[in-house]
Amino acid sequence: MTASRRSMLKLAAGAGLAMATTPALSGCSAHSELNPGQLTSTARLPAPFTVPLPVPTPMKPSTTGAGGDRYAMTLRQADVEILPGYRTRIWGYDGTFPGPYLEARQGIATALTLTNALSVPIATHLHGALAPPTEDGFPTDLVYPASLADLADPAKTAAMSDMPGMPGMPSMADPLARTSALTRTYTFPMAQRAATLWYHDHRMDFTGAQVWKGLFGPCVVRDEREAALGLPCGPREIPLMITDRAFDADGQLIYPTSDPTLLGRPDMAKTIAAGAQGDVILVNGAPWPHLEVAAVRYRLRFVNASNARRYELTLDGPADSAFTQVGSDGGLLTTPLTHRTLHISPGERFDVVVDFSRYPVGSLVTLRNTAASGGPGQVMQFKVTSKAGDDSTIPTTLSTIETLTPTGTPHRLVFSRGADRWRINGTTFDPAKPLLHPQFGAVEEWRVLSTERHPFHLHGTQFQVLGRNTGGPGAYDHGWKDTVELSPGTEIRLAVRFDAYRGRFLAHCHNLEHEDMGMMATLSVS
Repeated sequence: MTASRRSMLKLAAGAGLAMATTPALSGCSAHSELNPGQLTSTARLPAPFTVPLPVPTPMKPSTTGAGGDRYAMTLRQADVEILPGYRTRIWGYDGTFPGPYLEARQGIATALTLTNALSVPIATHLHGALAPPTEDGFPTDLVYPASLADLADPAKTAAMSDMPGMPGMPSMADPLARTSALTRTYTFPMAQRAATLWYHDHRMDFTGAQVWKGLFGPCVVRDEREAALGLPCGPREIPLMITDRAFDADGQLIYPTSDPTLLGRPDMAKTIAAGAQGDVILVNGAPWPHLEVAAVRYRLRFVNASNARRYELTLDGPADSAFTQVGSDGGLLTTPLTHRTLHISPGERFDVVVDFSRYPVGSLVTLRNTAASGGPGQVMQFKVTSKAGDDSTIPTTLSTIETLTPTGTPHRLVFSRGADRWRINGTTFDPAKPLLHPQFGAVEEWRVLSTERHPFHLHGTQFQVLGRNTGGPGAYDHGWKDTVELSPGTEIRLAVRFDAYRGRFLAHCHNLEHEDMGMMATLSVS
């Protein structure tokens, strides 16, 4: 039997089991931890703020024209320097960690052709995009590598499903799955407001492991209204993708699983069953980096690309030093908001302006995470090196946002933990069975409740937060959102309207280990 054939049988059998059972918890039959697990590095770690921040530049499209902007990436394994002195093996879009920076334009389609040169299936989701369900990166819409190309052929997978001991792939149990071999082109219409997005792998049962290995990257959508506001731009506008990882003595990523190939039955160690957290904070792929800035305003686009870690970001400095929030997940707010601390859960984005003219030249301004201590309590440092002219502004009015007013009976989603899995309304994820049937064009009220902490994420639309428990929205709930933190013991009320596309979408927890262990629901919008 060839190696590729063995891999195919292993993958098919393992994925079939995943449809019927829970991902195994290495060394145990159930998990009891409610808080994300901390993984500890044994590599030599650099002193904080000694590595320069990588500042991404937009990837150039291969072609532009009437059909839109076209890009091509290859998902492949690579050895890259993350920690100084080590070469870390990653899986990356174009072999980078994070992937290339995409810049899209409102109303101009972005076509992204992906070639899967990895050994595992992938599914790419552009988080925050308003895209048809065919382009949304549904977890069973897999792109198989060349070694597993037969699994993209329904006739061949049907024959395999009849083999003894071969329960089948997720796509067999999901008649709506759109599978392909080696390459796939995703087309995003970009009929949406300017906003900070990001893309990442979304393979069913393996999202956490594959994103941890490096399958994620930044994306920004631009429009003419935002460009006319006078916000900081050019070299003074910087995407900041914050992640956490842990590294072994050889500088390799630590993610405890009994099957590092990720081709068999999904499993994860008990230590990370409630979420994987590393002890090294990375910003744009660099550990605790530093950035030289002038004493002017900078626009910082924060993306929490961590699997499970939430951050409470603060800046060292005078009492009036703060973040001026100008945008959230879905783009510009109506008016700026000021935060002394910025709470950001996995999947969320915050678009802020920081005025470094408040600091004397020579200042070292540390971005800290007060939700943790030690290494995870530090994020990066800004070095104010010079004075400079600054013609940027922060207008008092940024945009206009329609207020959504729900009608009808509210939908209710209860996030909970069962004996061995995370659940929504008492059930675990089944791609072929919709849990909710939102009505296209209707403004609905959704009530999401949990006794634990979860970042709630919705595909296919943006929503507005009506309130928490009996009160109004929280400090970080303003504007259009697609991800929001569900605090322990809280019911959050949302105004939701699907008015872009009908079809199949998702609601799920963006703690990726929770997602992989069943905390996801299929939606059918009609």
